[in-house]
Amino acid sequence: MSNLISPRPRTVGGPKRHFPIVASQFNATYVQGLIDHATAELRMLIPGLTTTLLQVPGAFEIPIVVRELASQRRAEAIIAIGVILKGKTDHAENLSRSVTDALQRIAIAHGIPVINAVLSFDDETQARESCLENEINRGTEAARAAVEIANVMSKLRSK
Repeated sequence: MSNLISPRPRTVGGPKRHFPIVASQFNATYVQGLIDHATAELRMLIPGLTTTLLQVPGAFEIPIVVRELASQRRAEAIIAIGVILKGKTDHAENLSRSVTDALQRIAIAHGIPVINAVLSFDDETQARESCLENEINRGTEAARAAVEIANVMSKLRSK
């Protein structure tokens, strides 16, 4: 993982923009840290923004809710948030790959950007650094990526 955080994008469009967040309830402390940072960054970038938070049991359930949101075509970008901690089996790796593949297929099929912040970590130290701390918080990065790609898509669609 990079130790650099992306620069804050310039906001394009008005305050009526919609950026829903779909988050896992599993590994709740780390996921909540990502949600808090993503929401704070979205509100800083788009004053007056209201966002929807939809929580699902685990990372595996995130894509089905993201697909439903994408099919409604009201979101400019959807942020998927989850934390997967590796154990002694290949389950975490298989889960991460499955969720990532599903989210990418949904984004392409529906033409709605999906920001994949379903993160895999080797241990809780890595999770704490990326999810709870301010220096390189992946929730902040996810929000910035969502706004940046929404800006690009808005420009492409307005031509």
